[in-house]
Amino acid sequence: MFHFLTLPFRLLFGLLFALVVLPFGLLLLPFAVLALPFLLLRLVLKIVVLTLVAPFVILASLFAVVAAVGAIMLALLVPFIPFALIALLVWAIVRSSRPAYV
Repeated sequence: MFHFLTLPFRLLFGLLFALVVLPFGLLLLPFAVLALPFLLLRLVLKIVVLTLVAPFVILASLFAVVAAVGAIMLALLVPFIPFALIALLVWAIVRSSRPAYV
């Protein structure tokens, strides 16, 4: 409610401050034009760094995803190891006790 009560004052003082600061902003506009080449250089450097670093980031992300999937699969399959060992033992006993066909 306080927000709505102070709205007219904030609008009035905001417009008044904008009118006071506008001449200074217009005076500083040529300096902004002087800064434009440096901003363009910054953009070019960021693009170059992005093109050099992006493949490594993508590879690291893929490695992390593969490692996470492997960890999840391992966490899901580890409880079944005793059953697999028992099945392997039964298979080995059955295989060794087959009768020889002549």
